[in-house]
Amino acid sequence: MATVPLTPALAAEYASLFDACTVQPRHAAQVTAAVRGLLQHRDRYAALGSDLGIPWHFPAILHTMECSGRFDRHLHNGDPLTARTSRVPSGRPGQGQPPFTWEQSAADALAMKKLGPGTDWSLPGTLYQFERYNGFGYRLQHGIHSPYLWSFSNHYTGGKYVADGTWSATAVSKQCGAAVLLKELMARGEA
Repeated sequence: MATVPLTPALAAEYASLFDACTVQPRHAAQVTAAVRGLLQHRDRYAALGSDLGIPWHFPAILHTMECSGRFDRHLHNGDPLTARTSRVPSGRPGQGQPPFTWEQSAADALAMKKLGPGTDWSLPGTLYQFERYNGFGYRLQHGIHSPYLWSFSNHYTGGKYVADGTWSATAVSKQCGAAVLLKELMARGEA
């Protein structure tokens, strides 16, 4: 998998996109509902984040992106916690035996990405980590803003991976992007 370094230019791009980001009006109610879901479980996310040196909103938003907020799914990719992951990344968590708790799996997913107190959790750094978590394919292969970050905003209109490695130029994400969720949390003073 290709990696992209967080350069000053990329950090400036993230900051500029975030500043100019607006929710598409037709998705406003969905964004509000998604943020309510994050806040409903804030204490659980905060406990995990505190243990790992990660701001609470990062695993919270990942949980929405990867598992639709379900606590019976792996944070790695949304597979059921009753077994190790079968989709990419497969065989996770590598330690312990299923069934896993959500916290065990989430800690493994975040550690696998080497996220913790030494991570740059500035706004650009956080947006970079969201894109890194999902992959840089949109940026490197298709030249579009990743729907994983920008779906439901003015920065995304279409094109998406419909499965691991399977691209569709006509598919449109039906999921609110991580940057959009973060912006709404920040607007409410919650992040």
